[in-house]
Amino acid sequence: MTDAESRLWYNLRRHGLEGYKFRRQHPFGPYILDFYCPEAGLVVELDRGQHSEFDEMTHDSERTTYLPQGGLRVLRFTDTEALLETDAVLDRIHAALETPLPNPLPGGARGQVGG
Repeated sequence: MTDAESRLWYNLRRHGLEGYKFRRQHPFGPYILDFYCPEAGLVVELDRGQHSEFDEMTHDSERTTYLPQGGLRVLRFTDTEALLETDAVLDRIHAALETPLPNPLPGGARGQVGG
């Protein structure tokens, strides 16, 4: 785990965020999700420095398009945000957890929480 993942995981594990349980490195289709809350259908992704490269940005875009098709919402943060603005990141995650899942759209897709 990176330092950012460790810090975020410390705050999310063992029902650490308002009783919501998160899984780390959870497989979903062809992807491995950084953090996943099945109860809320919420995925939290941390983007490391290499995510600024074009190929990684394309991969992230495809992934962020794919996940809502499976009924998941996605929040994306940079490692820097997770390390230096941990409370703000946790506040955004908490707000997303407290927001009910939207009604399914045609084809089973659900709305996406930006990040």
